[in-house]
Amino acid sequence: MWEYFSPIHPEGGINLPFLFTTSFAIGIVVVWRRHVDMQSRAVPFTWAAPEPSFLNWTSVSIQSPALTSHSIDPALLPPNHIQGKKYITCYDPSNGLHIATIPADAEIDINIKIDAAKHAFEAWKTSSFQARKRVIRSLLAWIVREREMLARVCCRDTGKTMIDAALGEILTTCSKMEWLLQHGEANLRPSKRSTPLLLIHKSAKVYYEPMGVVAAIVSWNYPLHNVLSPIIAALMAGNTIVVKCSEYVAWSSTYFVGAVRECLSACGWDPDIVQLVVCYPEEAEALTTSPDIKHITFIGSETVGKKVAQAATVNLTPTVLELGGKDPAIILPNTDLRKYASMWMRGVFQANGQNCIGIERFIVPVELHDQFLDMMAARIAKLRLGSVLSSSEEGFVSVVDTGSMISDARFEELERLIKAAERDGAEIVSGGERWKHAYLDNGAYFEPTLIGHVNENMEIAQTEVFAPIMLVIPYDTIDEAVAIANGSRYGLGASVWGPDQRECVTVGRLLECGMVSVNDFGVFYLNQDLPFGGVKSSGYGRFGGPEGLRGLTNPKAIVEDRFPWLVQTSIPRTLDYPVRSLVQSWEFLSGMLDVLYADSWKAQLLGLIRLIRNT
Repeated sequence: MWEYFSPIHPEGGINLPFLFTTSFAIGIVVVWRRHVDMQSRAVPFTWAAPEPSFLNWTSVSIQSPALTSHSIDPALLPPNHIQGKKYITCYDPSNGLHIATIPADAEIDINIKIDAAKHAFEAWKTSSFQARKRVIRSLLAWIVREREMLARVCCRDTGKTMIDAALGEILTTCSKMEWLLQHGEANLRPSKRSTPLLLIHKSAKVYYEPMGVVAAIVSWNYPLHNVLSPIIAALMAGNTIVVKCSEYVAWSSTYFVGAVRECLSACGWDPDIVQLVVCYPEEAEALTTSPDIKHITFIGSETVGKKVAQAATVNLTPTVLELGGKDPAIILPNTDLRKYASMWMRGVFQANGQNCIGIERFIVPVELHDQFLDMMAARIAKLRLGSVLSSSEEGFVSVVDTGSMISDARFEELERLIKAAERDGAEIVSGGERWKHAYLDNGAYFEPTLIGHVNENMEIAQTEVFAPIMLVIPYDTIDEAVAIANGSRYGLGASVWGPDQRECVTVGRLLECGMVSVNDFGVFYLNQDLPFGGVKSSGYGRFGGPEGLRGLTNPKAIVEDRFPWLVQTSIPRTLDYPVRSLVQSWEFLSGMLDVLYADSWKAQLLGLIRLIRNT
C-alpha cells in the first residue's frame, strides 16, 4: 500500500492518486488559511480629522477659560442649544482657544446609553475571539495610519506636546492592542485545573464568561489612551462598555469614541457596543449606581475614587480603583547621575508632571544631593514652554519641551505648597510659580520647578502635586531611603537606580507599591503583560495583563467526570440516607481521611483497613 504515498508510480511515471490527494489537501489548507485571514484581517474605515486638530487653526480666545465659560459668554453656546440643559465648554488650555461647547449628559441620557449597551451585549457576548480581534486589529491599523492627527487631537485638548502624545498616547495604546491580539485569547480560553486524589475521576476547568455592560470612568491626562484602553479590554472580554470621560477632554473623547463606533460598524457590529458619557460629576452616580453595570474601572483622584467605591456598594458592583500616587525614585550610593539624568527629566516633566506614574520624589544620598541639584537645574533652565499647534506669522513652529497644564485651577494651591516648603527649610532652586507666556495670554503654564533639601514630613512631600515639580529629599542610609519611600499614604509605582542591579531589586522588593522599575522609568506600563495598580491610598484591583483582562469576566468553574462511561460518583452505603449507623459512618470517614491526608504510610495503611472494614 505504500506505493500510494509515493509521487512515483511503481510501474514508472507520475502517481496520479498521490498527486490528486496531495493537491486536494494543499487546496483545503490554502482555502482555510485564506478564510481565517479574511475573517481576522483589519477592516479599513475612515473617520475625518476634526478641524481644530490642524496647525494654526484659529477660534475665539476665551479670557480665563473654564468648563463653564459659556455661562459667562452665551456666544460660546451652539446655535441650537436647549434652554436649561447643561453644557461643557471645550478649549485649548495652551492658548485659551474655544474648541466647542458640548451638551452634558443628564441622568436620563446616561440611562438610555446604558440600556443601549445592554441590548447590544446580547449579540456581542457570543462573538468569536476572531471577530473581537478583528475589531481591535482594525483600530490598531487606524491608529498607526493616523498617528500624527491623533497626536494633534490630544495636544489640542490637553495642551501637551507631540512627543508626549506619541509616548503616552500612541505607543502605549498600540502596545496594549498588540498584547490583546497576541495573548488575549489564550488568557480567556477555558483553563484546566488540577484535581485532588479524592476527585481523581473528575476533570475541572474555569471558563471566563463576559460580564455584561461594564463601565470605565477615566481621567483627562491621556485622553486617547485612557478612553481606548478600557474599551479594547472590554471588547476582548466580550463585554459592552460605557465610558465616562473627564469633562476636561470631552471634545477629544467624543472624537475617539466616535471612531471606535465607526470601526464597529465597518466590522459589521452594532456601534452601541461602545457608549460615551459626557457629564459633570454630580450626574455620574447614574452610572456608578446602575444595576445594569457589572464592573467599574475608575482612574482618577483619591477623593473621587472613594465616592465611586461607595456608590458601587449599592449593587455590590466589582470595582478597580487606580488613584493618586507619590512615586519615589530611590537613587542608591555611587550611582552615575549623568547616565540617568535624561530619564529623570522625562520622569518628572513628561505631560508636565500630569502623569499618574510620574516621579514625584527623588530620594538621593546626601553626598550626591548638591551634585544632583546642579545637574538638574542646568537642564530645567533650558526647558521651553508653549503650544505645539501654534506657529509664527512666517510659519515657523517653535520647539516646545513642555506644554501647558490642563487648567490653572490648581495653581494657587501649588504655589501655596511650594512657599510652605520654603518656609520649612526647603530650597527653591528654580521655578515655583505660574508663568505668563509672551503671546499665549490665556494659556495655563506653570514653571518647571526644582526644590532641594526637602524633608519627608513637609506637606509637599506627602501631597500628590501632579505638576512639573521635582522634589529632592536627601538620605543617609538605604534603610532611611526605604522608610522615606514607604512613608507616604500612596503606593502606586516606584523606581530604584544604582550600579548594582541585584541591590536595586532587593530595595525594590522592600517598597510598598504595586510596580517597580529598575534603572528605568515607567516601563512596567509599556509591558502590557503586567498588572497595573497600587496599594494603600493608590487604590485596589488591577487592570492590564492577564489579571486585569480576566477581572472583566465572570470566572465559572465546571467539574465533570473524566471517564463517565467508566466511573462516576456514588454515595457509599455507609453514608447513604437514611444513615444506618453513626459509628460505622464516622469510622468510614475517619479511615478515608487517614488514607488521603495522614503524614505516614503506616497511618495511611491503617486508615485503608479501617475504611474497608466499615464499607
